[in-house]
Amino acid sequence: MGPLDGVTVVSLEQAIAAPFATRQLADWGARVIKIERPGGGDFARYYDEAVRGLSSHFVWTNRGKESMTLNLKHAAGQAVLTRLMQRADVLVQNLRPGALDALGFDRDTLRTRFPRLIACNISGYGPDGPYRDRKAYDLLIQAESGLLSITGSEETPVKVGISIADIAAGMYALSGILMALIHRQTTGQGTVIDISMLETLAEWMGYPLNYAHFSGTAPARTGAHHATIAPYGPYRLKDGEDLFLAIQNEREWQAFCEVVLGDPSLARDQRFRQNSARVAHRAELNDFINQAFSDRDPQDVVARLTKAHVAFAHLNSLDQLWHHPQLRARSRFEDIETTQGPVEALLPPVNFVDVTPAMGRVPEMGEQTQSILNELGYTVQEVSQLKDQGAI
Repeated sequence: MGPLDGVTVVSLEQAIAAPFATRQLADWGARVIKIERPGGGDFARYYDEAVRGLSSHFVWTNRGKESMTLNLKHAAGQAVLTRLMQRADVLVQNLRPGALDALGFDRDTLRTRFPRLIACNISGYGPDGPYRDRKAYDLLIQAESGLLSITGSEETPVKVGISIADIAAGMYALSGILMALIHRQTTGQGTVIDISMLETLAEWMGYPLNYAHFSGTAPARTGAHHATIAPYGPYRLKDGEDLFLAIQNEREWQAFCEVVLGDPSLARDQRFRQNSARVAHRAELNDFINQAFSDRDPQDVVARLTKAHVAFAHLNSLDQLWHHPQLRARSRFEDIETTQGPVEALLPPVNFVDVTPAMGRVPEMGEQTQSILNELGYTVQEVSQLKDQGAI
């Protein structure tokens, strides 16, 4: 049994934020019924065809779910949704702002008609305020949250290479739902949870936000180097590879100077004797380290860093990550089923001692529509009528 066995989730979801949250629930035993629009479905199904003809985004965020097509603009489709919510523990939705209200399922109605239901709404900016009705996509939230202002080079802001705003919203939705399930065990009552992509990413911006507000100076864009810690970033080895260092305190800096650079006096140099001074003289410091590394065999540099207990990392490609020796040694990949056959997928990063994740099939659009309707009590004739009416 998974920790969420017996929990039923209905999700009106598309793209990344909501599907990412509900996939975590499905991995750990929840039954997730994914509602998709007839004829189109979740538009993330069509982002690319990289995984044997399937979308890489969709395969990543939708394993273990049941897909049901439902036209929510049709009264009969809304009636089906009502039956589903009567049996569900959790409703997740990231439709456009106000869409669920327009269907007659506003906050007050949900709490009155389905008192044990946990409804989680994910939006770009929240259910009120001047930005309420704005469309929100990941890059736009990266911009609005100030993330782009601190990411990239001095000349050019650069977006984070993954959908970080969607992922942040999905993870807070997940944690909120889990807290609400625990709360319901105590009170017997469901609740409504609102998750804003802007607010989740603003929370993750806590360090630069505090730094800028209280110091009066925003952290500079410094590429792969840390804005306020040095040395912390990439340094060029003799073979042309970049090796990333992360020195966190003065003890590590002294060990780095003595063991790795072979120059203990550098730790006492006024330009470098404390972190703020090293940041102020970053260009000189980086030149010194790059020069030292260019004169040494790369294996010797790695051996010295290991001996000094200084943290370092290699810059891996995505192929190197897929074959990463640590991930493979810990058996972090497992086959999942898709309509195009089995594909390897990463296990979720939460590891229970005695419980394994479900890692279920990635569903075809509407694959479980018929079986779910039968379960809800619809007859063969009624299902046929729903199809004829365009409700499913």
